Amino acid sequence: MVRAAKSKIGKKEKNDRLYKAILTLETEEECYNFFQDLCTVSELRSMEQRYEVATLLNDGMIYNDILERTGASSATISRVNRSLIYGSGGYESVLEKMKEQESK
Repeated sequence: MVRAAKSKIGKKEKNDRLYKAILTLETEEECYNFFQDLCTVSELRSMEQRYEVATLLNDGMIYNDILERTGASSATISRVNRSLIYGSGGYESVLEKMKEQESK
């Protein structure tokens, strides 16, 4: 289900430029390089962990198993779960696209 884009951070020119810049990335290497320059190691690890949690929740794994497997806090798991259920559909869209790519 695709939801209308409603950004909680607001739509500003500065935000648009960042997201448009991300959309210009063409290779995995470009993506790694850009995000390593843009984010701290801690920020990257947090995003990676949240994405892994989203993947596992989407696959039906329970909180305790996710906590044990990822080391994510129950608060992080809960936050990601809320985003999966009530969010803007970003996780859902990406997870669907990733499954399509994996099945090719």
